[in-house]
Amino acid sequence: MTKNLNSILSAVPYLFILGGFYGNSVSAETMSSLADAKAKQTESLYTIEEGEKGWLNYIPRAVDATPTVFPNESNDDIVPPTEATENQTWTDKKQKSIRNWVDRTANKMDSWFGETDPKKPATATLRVLVDNRWDEHDGYDISPRIRGKIKLPTLENRLSVVFGDDSLDDELENNIAISNPNAEADPDKKFNGKSARDDNSSIALRWSQASKKLPFDVDADLGIRSGNDIYARLKAEKDWDLGDDFYFHAEQIYRYGIDSKNYLRTNLELTHARPDQPFLSNQFNVTYADEQDDDLTWNNRTYRQHQFFKGNRFNYGIYTGGYYNESDLRLNSWGPFVSWRQPVLREWFFVQGDLNYFNDHREDRGHYPRALIRLEALF
Repeated sequence: MTKNLNSILSAVPYLFILGGFYGNSVSAETMSSLADAKAKQTESLYTIEEGEKGWLNYIPRAVDATPTVFPNESNDDIVPPTEATENQTWTDKKQKSIRNWVDRTANKMDSWFGETDPKKPATATLRVLVDNRWDEHDGYDISPRIRGKIKLPTLENRLSVVFGDDSLDDELENNIAISNPNAEADPDKKFNGKSARDDNSSIALRWSQASKKLPFDVDADLGIRSGNDIYARLKAEKDWDLGDDFYFHAEQIYRYGIDSKNYLRTNLELTHARPDQPFLSNQFNVTYADEQDDDLTWNNRTYRQHQFFKGNRFNYGIYTGGYYNESDLRLNSWGPFVSWRQPVLREWFFVQGDLNYFNDHREDRGHYPRALIRLEALF
């Protein structure tokens, strides 16, 4: 607003001069020189304020001014590449065997839909996770999870098969927290086999929109989850470069299942990231679901992230979360958190540890520590 107002006010003298000259048949040379002068002034005005984002810029500047004890960012390897270790131990050979089996299965499925191209083979990814959680109120529980994706190039690279725990796809791609909406809620049970099978039994055919006609990317799924819940799912996402090293990402997810009914989730992420520097980010999500008791639930994490070597992630920040129910908006939980993730021994095996110190008003719990550990193998 200030920029526009200054620009308008600075043009007022020229308007009066031009009006006077116009009445006296001003020459073309004079008109041209006045226009050049105005253009230079406008350019100077915008150059001074270029890149300003108001109060948003004060946040990274304040963080940069704070003394730090952390080392510089790095992308150096600390584990050997898979090609160098895949035949060394029994575990390496098993990982290679599963990886090859996944690729063979992908190519076999691809051949069902037409003649395959050896130069463009089908590809597959498989994540196997084991989430461990402990706190003084709920005790300890363990949740095995799996998520895979098979791309089928004979179908123009737009169709793929996805399977496993579909709630992993509801998270942002770089979600920093170990979160599991299907975690065991019964403190008397450390592991629920039936629940684990149901949570990991989702399978769907996914169509990915590759057209540039739409202003966002779209994935559409049709499949079955939790054993017998036939569902359709739509996900739209888009990225914006806001300038000044600010980036914004938005996702909208809608799913309808025969049993689970309506599910709607919005993911938002605002990040300030400079090359080779730790970045600041804010991840926010809000969820509506017919299966949940509240009208809406929301979670927000504001944090800073470092990378000390390749595959490493070190985060620390503040969490807030709450709900909206029957016109009542509540902050239910808040507190600090810290998280560390890195490859261990091999580049395909990761360990992540989260330590939280949150409260829970609804359960009448003050701040208490909670530890989460995730073991993750990639194939």
